[in-house]
Amino acid sequence: MAWKDQQAFIEALEKANELVRIKTYVNPHLEIAEITDRISKSGGGGKALLFENTGYDFPVLMNAYGSERRMCMALGVSDLDETAREIEDLFKLIAAPKESMLDKLKLLPKLGAFASWMPAVKKGRGACQEVVMEQPDMTKIPVITCWPKDGGPFVTLPVIHTKDPHTQSRNVGMYRMQIFGPTLTGMHWHKHKVSAKHFSEYKKMGKKMPV
Repeated sequence: MAWKDQQAFIEALEKANELVRIKTYVNPHLEIAEITDRISKSGGGGKALLFENTGYDFPVLMNAYGSERRMCMALGVSDLDETAREIEDLFKLIAAPKESMLDKLKLLPKLGAFASWMPAVKKGRGACQEVVMEQPDMTKIPVITCWPKDGGPFVTLPVIHTKDPHTQSRNVGMYRMQIFGPTLTGMHWHKHKVSAKHFSEYKKMGKKMPV
């Protein structure tokens, strides 16, 4: 099943006794990370943690996918290994030589199942666009500082979208982003990464790269 939004998943976790709400103030600077690290390393991955008092207008959800049970809940399956086998069998079937029209017709039910895994495309404005910040300020978000010697708060798994300036081919990657100020981040990527190559091309052209 597909979850409508993160809130729906949080409600499901709570009903399944897989969530702990923490109402006491916990500092996003080191404290949230330390508590999460300790809980996630406990038996079975511990519980998901919802820090409701962060000193910001936003709560922080941690360890949401830190156990096999919660991963199964997120994916809407009962067993991760079974799901992996289904995917493996499908790719083996697709890659196998097709000697007759009958062989090709046998693929149709599997392809239908494969198509159902694809996310539905919806038009219009999403609920995430209901609140608009006219002057974007990343320091208003409780971004975590994980380690004492980190350079500062980092967005650990952001989804970074870039486009090749010549071919217009797109890339989506996850690169740690260090928060330097309200509208300034440092992108941490390796030279061999696709987005880094995109940046190199923009740099040669003397242009800023849209991100």
